[in-house]
This record gives sequence, C-alpha cells and structure tokens, in this order.
Amino acid sequence: MRASQDQLIRPGGRRRVFAAGLLAVALAFTSACTDSDGGKPSSWHGGDESPAPKAAATISEPAADAKDVPASTGITFTTKDAVKTTVELKDAAGKAVEGTLAADGKTWLPAGALAYGTSYTATVTATGDDERPATATSTFTTMAKPGNQVRVSSFLGDNQVVGVGMPLIVKFSRGIPEDYRDDVQRRMTVTSTPAQEGIWHWVSPTEIRYRPKEFWKADSKVSYRVQAGGLPMGEGWYGRADLAVDIKIGASVVMTVDNKTKRMTVTRNGAVVKTIPVSLGKKTTPSSSGTMVVIEKLRKTVFDTMEELGPEEGYRTKIDFAQRLTWGGEFIHAAPWSEGQQGSVNVSHGCVNVSMANGDWLFRNTQIGDPITVKGTERKLQNGNGWTDWNMSWDEYVKGSALPYEPPADPDTTPTPDAAVTPTATPTA
Repeated sequence: MRASQDQLIRPGGRRRVFAAGLLAVALAFTSACTDSDGGKPSSWHGGDESPAPKAAATISEPAADAKDVPASTGITFTTKDAVKTTVELKDAAGKAVEGTLAADGKTWLPAGALAYGTSYTATVTATGDDERPATATSTFTTMAKPGNQVRVSSFLGDNQVVGVGMPLIVKFSRGIPEDYRDDVQRRMTVTSTPAQEGIWHWVSPTEIRYRPKEFWKADSKVSYRVQAGGLPMGEGWYGRADLAVDIKIGASVVMTVDNKTKRMTVTRNGAVVKTIPVSLGKKTTPSSSGTMVVIEKLRKTVFDTMEELGPEEGYRTKIDFAQRLTWGGEFIHAAPWSEGQQGSVNVSHGCVNVSMANGDWLFRNTQIGDPITVKGTERKLQNGNGWTDWNMSWDEYVKGSALPYEPPADPDTTPTPDAAVTPTATPTA
C-alpha cells in the first residue's frame, strides 16, 4: 500500500462516537412555603442516568469530509466490544448502496464502483451485549471521472465450459506498477463450488492468472470478479470498470504421453478411456517435456514454416484436428503420413502426431484447458511457452502473488470476460 494522493483510501479520519451522556439536573430552593397545617417545606429535585454503550465504532477511511475519494473506495472501520456490527452507505438522495464485507473483516466494499463526483455517507453501527448501539458516520465526496483509464479483460467469457487445467487469465491494457499490484489483487476474488484452494500469479505487468492448488474438480462452478472501477492503478491511471465472469469446469480429461513407450494415455474422471500410439519430435526437433494445456482447437489449418525455415527446411502442410499446446508451435494433430511410425519412432518437428482416427476422437473428446503431460524427451518445457501454470510447483506459483499466501480455512476462490487469444507463433508438424 502506498501513501500518495491517488491511493485507494486516504489515511487519517475523525473518530466520532455517539454515546448517551449523564444528565443530572438539581434544583434547590433557598426559601420554602409552609401550609396552614404547619407541614414541612415543599421542595423538588430530580435526575436520571443513561449509561454509555459498551460498544464503540470508528470509521477511519474515507475520512469525514474527504474530497476526491476514488470511486473504488471501501469503508474501513474498527469496533470495540461489539457483538453485532452493521455498515450502511447512502448517496445524498438517501439511496442505499449494496455491498459486502471484505475477506479481512475490516473493510466493507460496495458491490460496484461508486458514481463519480457524488457525496456519500457511511454509517457503522456497533451493538454490544448491553443491546445499546454506538454509531460512527463519515460523509465524503468521490473524485471526478478520470481521463486515464485502464481496461480490464478476461480470456474466458460467461458460461464457457473449460478443462480442469484451465487457468483464469486477466489482462490489463496498461502495465500495473509493482507497488500497486497488491491493491489490485485485493480487489480480485474467485469463488468455486465446491470450494478449492488457489491463488493469483502475476505473469507480467499486464497479465495475472489464477489456478487452484490441484486441477479443478470436475463439474465445478467458478465465478471470478475484478472490482477495478475507479481503482488507482498508478501514475494517475484508474480502472475503467468492474469485471465479472461465471464459467463451468467440464469432465476431468487428462492426457499423459510417455516418450519411452510412444503412447498417450487418456483418462476421464480418473478412469483410462483410451491408449493412443504417438510419434513425437525427432532428435533435432524434440518435443517439450512438461505439463501443458490445450490453448486452442483448429479443425483444419495450414502449418507454414517457409518464411521461418526457408525453402530447403520449410514446409506448407494442411493439418486436421490440431490442438495447440505452446506458443512456439507444438500441437497435438492428425498426421496420416507418420501413421507407420506412430508408437515406435519419433519423426515430427516437435508435435504429438496421432492417426486421423485418433486425432478425430481426441478433437471430439477434449476442450480448451485440458492438461497434457509429456515425459522423457530431450527438451524441457520453458515456462511462458504456452499456459505453463501447471509446469510450476505450487510453491513456485505462490511466489508470483503480490499478497502473502495464507491457506484458507474455508477456501474461497477469485475472475473477467472479453479478450480472445490470437496465436501468432509458427506451428510445427
């Protein structure tokens, strides 16, 4: 967190605690009247005590009367001796803003970015076991709409069905400075049903991904959200809008290729459903060993390496049932010309060659995000050459988070729609 003029929530603030005070009123007469019966002088006095509430509440951010507050602001508060706490945020017209408590339990976040240039009043009410409420309020005004805005997008869109190895991929139209990434990551939440442990990992200043500790469980429902609207992202730039995506994880289809046996084993929900002979990359162009996932599927395409390799080494070949694994050009695809070598000899330029019939079967039974692990080749997969999130150990992956990792007691996971990946690397056959 930074202390700067465009930080998420300004420090400071006034503490306001409203409590019933002690009121004592006493009236004394310096003279008295006596009735005809000689009774005692009459007098009047009175008093009542209203004890202060046991609980107390304080709003620290935004500070009372603050101006130019980012539209992404949350309400940060503390309470003392409270058994019940409520948070309410209303605009100047009295309309309530929906929101929820953040994971830290100390900040209440609006469901969406607040309106620009608008006055709001936050009220935090703490009630102790004496059932007497204590209330703190803070009225503040949000900033005018900024001119510099960062667009947030997701590779996946709503209702998409993907494989168990699919990472959640969020991109930013501008690089996020390193000292702002923790703030951004705090506003990124993932929820999965059933609950699964996972974490965000910064791939670059413009891209962050999320994966669970183990492959997604089959048939999971996953929702992810980025509360980026109005969020300071460094150097006078702010998030343009919030983003939310709901996806579904399909069946657990996992492919394993062993160079020693020249076979691919395909499992579905843990049971072996097919064993397929393959031909991998020859010694001069070996296939990569490591865990990859299917990035895209092309029923028909053309592999053209003439420009890259020249007329002597290059080729231009029509390909069926192609499934991309790396940006460098490794695919699973049908190769009818190598069917005689499949299962015994490696002859490809780095791809996983299968027969036309097996290529067709794989194409119909796999989806984007299905994982494949290749073992025993001469070359190791380079991280970053494709969606290599599963090629890293969990400990390595955790190091890419801008926030300290704490295993959740009740795992709650964190997503965005819009952009699509257009592969540009040269394919190999």
